[in-house]
Amino acid sequence: MKYKQLLLILFLPLAFSLSAKEYQPAFSAAGFYDLQNSGRQVYNFNVGWRFHKGDVAGAEKADFKDAAWDVVSTPHTVELEPAEASGCRNYQGTAWYRKHFTLDKAYAGKKVILYFEAVMGKCKVYLNGKLVKQHLGGYLPFSIDLLEAGAVPGQKCVVAVSTDNSDDKTYPPGKSQKTLDFLYHGGIYRDIWLVVKNQINISDPNEAGKVAGGGVFVHYGEINDKLADVFIDTDVQNQSDGAKSVRVETVLRDPQGNVVAKTVSGVSLRKGESKQVKQAVKVKNPVLWTPDEPLLYHVESRVISGKASLDGGMTRIGIRKAEFRGVDGFYLNGKPYEKLIGGNRHQDFAYVGNAVPNSQQWRDAKKLRDAGCRIIRSAHYPQDPSFMDACDELGLFVIVPTPGWQFWNKDPEFANLVYSDIRNMIRRDRNHTSVLMWEPILNETPFPLDFSLNAYKITKEEYPYPGRYDAADLNSKGVKDNFEVVYGWPRDTGTVKQSIFTREWGEYVDDWYAHNTPNRAARAWGEGPQLIQAMHLAKIYNEMCDAPTQFVGGCQWHPFDHQRGYHPDPYWGGIMDNFRQYKYSYYMFRSQIDPKKPHPLADIKPVLYIASEISPFSSPDVTVFTNCDEVRLIRYERDTLVQKAPKALRGMPHPPVTFKNAYDFYDMRQYPYVQKNWQRVSFKAEGLIDGKVVVTETKMPSRRSTQIRLRIDNEGQQLTADGSDFACIIAEVTDDQGNVRRLAKEQILFSVEGEGEIIGDASIQANPRVVEFGSAPVLIRSTTKAGKIKVTARPLFEGEYAPKAATLEFSSVTPSRTLLFEEKPTINVVNQGPNSSTRKTLTDEEKQKLLNEVERQQTDFGEVKAN
Repeated sequence: MKYKQLLLILFLPLAFSLSAKEYQPAFSAAGFYDLQNSGRQVYNFNVGWRFHKGDVAGAEKADFKDAAWDVVSTPHTVELEPAEASGCRNYQGTAWYRKHFTLDKAYAGKKVILYFEAVMGKCKVYLNGKLVKQHLGGYLPFSIDLLEAGAVPGQKCVVAVSTDNSDDKTYPPGKSQKTLDFLYHGGIYRDIWLVVKNQINISDPNEAGKVAGGGVFVHYGEINDKLADVFIDTDVQNQSDGAKSVRVETVLRDPQGNVVAKTVSGVSLRKGESKQVKQAVKVKNPVLWTPDEPLLYHVESRVISGKASLDGGMTRIGIRKAEFRGVDGFYLNGKPYEKLIGGNRHQDFAYVGNAVPNSQQWRDAKKLRDAGCRIIRSAHYPQDPSFMDACDELGLFVIVPTPGWQFWNKDPEFANLVYSDIRNMIRRDRNHTSVLMWEPILNETPFPLDFSLNAYKITKEEYPYPGRYDAADLNSKGVKDNFEVVYGWPRDTGTVKQSIFTREWGEYVDDWYAHNTPNRAARAWGEGPQLIQAMHLAKIYNEMCDAPTQFVGGCQWHPFDHQRGYHPDPYWGGIMDNFRQYKYSYYMFRSQIDPKKPHPLADIKPVLYIASEISPFSSPDVTVFTNCDEVRLIRYERDTLVQKAPKALRGMPHPPVTFKNAYDFYDMRQYPYVQKNWQRVSFKAEGLIDGKVVVTETKMPSRRSTQIRLRIDNEGQQLTADGSDFACIIAEVTDDQGNVRRLAKEQILFSVEGEGEIIGDASIQANPRVVEFGSAPVLIRSTTKAGKIKVTARPLFEGEYAPKAATLEFSSVTPSRTLLFEEKPTINVVNQGPNSSTRKTLTDEEKQKLLNEVERQQTDFGEVKAN
């Protein structure tokens, strides 16, 4: 059977029985997806934490009185913030979390692991008043064996966690937030899992401490269309009281769920011993993973004694062969691949900072893939595991950096902590098909040569197989002579032997202090700035695509607006704002996708977007973003303008189509004002591919505001009733024809009934919310009970001619994993505790000195940062 025919068969069940809008993704927990009857149980431990912002003496003690504290769910941020909270306005300091619980008596004799995906900054974990764990760094996981730490099944316990996101130069990233270009939002901001398994089990790779070992490690040998060698290394540990002999069973299933291979190996373990069991399978006629066809195999791992499975889990993998061939560029599965164009990604979201649920992690990846991105640089730290899961199945390559940005501490212990981060990020993410490159150095940092060489060496120790590469700045010490991919620009082709990739493109800053640049346009500024931003990014996009093959691509800085530390303004250079609402530049990106390439989940189709609101302030030139061959523009139901989409042998696939002097406000005005025929005031665009109209769009200027329209921006994901999941609801002010009133200046007051709550209130300008460019978003969080939710949006000041209120109803669903909690979260908590912070107030002279240092360091990397 031919490869394309096989893909069609694989796509058909999804395409006809389950559309992408209905697809509900699964997420891994503590490194595995759930595997039925594996012997491992995974519970959601996020709900029911008592919280206090600030430090409190004695809060670690078991008998501490915390009844007055609010009850929250993780992922959690220490403080809700305005949507524009840059300039060190975020809380910096200590915050406490305490959870009361009782372990099931059935857990006696088991391993009961409390697994934290990440806690921001410095943290201390106490069990019943005893310090059991200290952890430095806010981006990688750690875990605690509760029974070893003293918990007794059947008896009440309390876990207390002290978190601290204040500045500390002793551990990476180390950079002071006063000179940082992003924020260390505090708290337990990622998931917490309770993992129950038997005494003989598969180890945790981050806890095992084995080089290129621990847990399950899947890697590859020869890969081609006919055959793929898949190697599975499984680390089994015996934590029981005596010697044991067990079997390791590995089953490989294809994307349809059919068993491709099964292998079983016996292993004998002494008390306290662990061994890595190496297995190999050959896959005939493999379905090869690509960004356009990201089909995943399943590796099912079990440790078996007799007929019983003691422990196990499922790992998703994609079989693919990625190669950087120096001046010959990037090859995927043995063939030259197109330019890898994508974006960077910081993890924060409006109001909640970094406390983003798994569903929104997936939606972020989906929106980036829909925008045509094929690669994401997870600046400047490892991302949430659920984001990595999403990149695997949506077809996004990922560059994984170690936490760091513009900071070096000469204390040897700092370097040792960075080395530890490199090892742990590789151990956590090595099985993700999406991972293409490791960035083991510290971004934009003048580190010494020995650090660079050690970082490179560690990546090769931890991933000593093909398919993953090291990348770093061309002008950093040790990079040009050692690293496999260098960060540079098209102009650097021919100066080095490696393939060249741009880590951050799109910035045209005037200086580091002001950052005036055409790529930064807040969505609220309207169509003029947004169009300038889109055309600016299109220009650089085109230059990158026009480069020689040695230049393999680059990541735009930065697809989402995000919060910053040192600068009073947020980063407004996103193609989406920090609620993920689209700007014009999103449609420019989206128009670069090939409408003829199928994809099981991404929204791939003909694109046609008229970048004009037909207002008194609109440009006379009408720009259309499209991936069609030809565009017809029909003005006022009268004139038909036709323009071929520009094509070039090289360059961006689909440059913008611009109709020069196609709009004149005074010419348009005759229809509603003179002829009293306002219906004729419209632009209708038709997109043609191969001579046929495949997509149309009509734009009309909005008349008076008459109503509010509500929609849920959830990419088809159902809200999960776990106390922390949220969805963004968008209220649009429209006229009576449904045209969005982009110039409206209403304030929208939201209310909710049923099993949901509004995140934030007037104190952070969340509710009521001012309409910007026609819309006002609100975040609705679930409760712990599945049920109906009704959202209402009305003008804050109602009147006879004010826009009519609107309602939207939807339902939350029961979570897939059991929630373990004894106390229900407090509803409508906004900003808990004191507003004091540990940060010091600076004088004007001190501020200027710090900013001068930021500018100096940025200038040192200017040859890479700016084009």
